[in-house]
Amino acid sequence: MKISLNARTAFTLAALLSTMPATANSGAKTIGGVYPLKLGIYVQNGTECKGAPNAAMREYNGRGISDPHTHACIARVLTRRGQRYSIMQSCVDAGTGPAPRVSEQQLVTVLNATSFSIKTNGPGTTYRFCPKGF
Repeated sequence: MKISLNARTAFTLAALLSTMPATANSGAKTIGGVYPLKLGIYVQNGTECKGAPNAAMREYNGRGISDPHTHACIARVLTRRGQRYSIMQSCVDAGTGPAPRVSEQQLVTVLNATSFSIKTNGPGTTYRFCPKGF
């Protein structure tokens, strides 16, 4: 049976992702979602993970980056240059439950698999990953 290159590539990628070792600090895996970031909670640089205020927290779920006052965020990449993404992100404008969806253009720079910066208006803010159980 002959396998096309595309099927072989897809199979190899799926096999590789399913066997990726867990990281030492969190058990989270780097995924290929919108950004090459670990899934989970991030806090603003200079803020402790434990007891971080809501304003300093973000969550990456593979589809977008939400804050404690939004959910179901979906980032649509407008342009990408290296690890810099110009995106239009829409989110439900409430921490939980129904609410209007709002959109905002952002510039996201992925520094590595556990840190990124977001710039909307004015200077950007950098966030770092917090391990589970912080």
